[in-house]
Amino acid sequence: MSSTATPVAQSAPEPASAGIESAPDTAPAGTAGPAGPAVDGGTAGAETASAETAGSAGRKAATDYEDYRLVPARHPWRWVGTAVVALGVAGIAWSLATNPRWEWGVVAQWFTAQSIVNGLLETLKLTAISGALGFILGFILALMRLSASPLLVSVSWTFSWIFRSTPLLVQMLLWYNLGYLYEKISLGLPFTDVRFFEAQTTTLISQFAAAVLGLTLNQAAYSAEIIRGGILSVDQGQLEAATALGIPAWRRSTRIVLPQAMRAILPTAFNEVIGLVKGTSIVYVLAYSELFYTVQVIYNRTQQVLPLLLVATLWYVVITSVLSVFQYYIERHYSKGAVRTLPLTPLQKARKFLSTHAPATGKTTQERGTR
Repeated sequence: MSSTATPVAQSAPEPASAGIESAPDTAPAGTAGPAGPAVDGGTAGAETASAETAGSAGRKAATDYEDYRLVPARHPWRWVGTAVVALGVAGIAWSLATNPRWEWGVVAQWFTAQSIVNGLLETLKLTAISGALGFILGFILALMRLSASPLLVSVSWTFSWIFRSTPLLVQMLLWYNLGYLYEKISLGLPFTDVRFFEAQTTTLISQFAAAVLGLTLNQAAYSAEIIRGGILSVDQGQLEAATALGIPAWRRSTRIVLPQAMRAILPTAFNEVIGLVKGTSIVYVLAYSELFYTVQVIYNRTQQVLPLLLVATLWYVVITSVLSVFQYYIERHYSKGAVRTLPLTPLQKARKFLSTHAPATGKTTQERGTR
């Protein structure tokens, strides 16, 4: 016999005849499988059916949660804390309502008095003028601090250092007594006798002017640091990308840097404005008739100290509450680039609550949908 292996040609499988389907995975009844003896048709069908039933039952058990009972998470300490706080709030409210020494009748009498309203208007005027001028000057000082000029940086830093280091009361008194240091204020060419404008200091620096000057300069020192911090919070890579795209410097600042910096500036800036509203009360040392000075004049005459102080307190609460509402909506406007979906406003939350908890009408949802 030869030891050489002879290749054997394999014939191609015959095509299935028409009308005959290909053999299933399981062997037909009465025939032998590829690796075992013949299997009875009834037994194979029963095993297959039982396997399919078990599989469908397993899938149903894995996806059917109708019989599960939902058990809410328990937070006992949350309820304990809520109860303690509720008792404390109820006790304070009861004390305010039942203690006759608060003299709520006197508070109601003076709350809308003409003199109080006039003092309130003066407070609002001081806040608006000093706040606007303070933030404009603070913006200029912030740009000076971020410039490449050593002189501008030094002047801006020195200004913030001086006015943040001295009390506002001292600044007020200093500006009001500026006429003692300089009898005249003139405008002209330095180191020459050329004068374009000249006036007595006591004429220019009135009570109102000293109050605005002191509040404005003090506010500018803090605003400069707030604005500078907001500008520095913007990623420098965005400026580099905008520069690479050929966007002009002015558009880079107004369309890229400032909108993003506003998100960091606004919370602290509104906090400063709210502080400025209350800071106007320091103007009483100049005998300027703002809200707190007016209240002092009244309770010195009527000896109703506590009710009048409560009147001033309530008006300050009203002003700061209105400013807080403006702060919420302005911050929401500038948060468009930071969140995917804007949070619902309190009015939208109330509408959503009413729509989801409204009592059902006579017609069902299905009946309304078919109409």
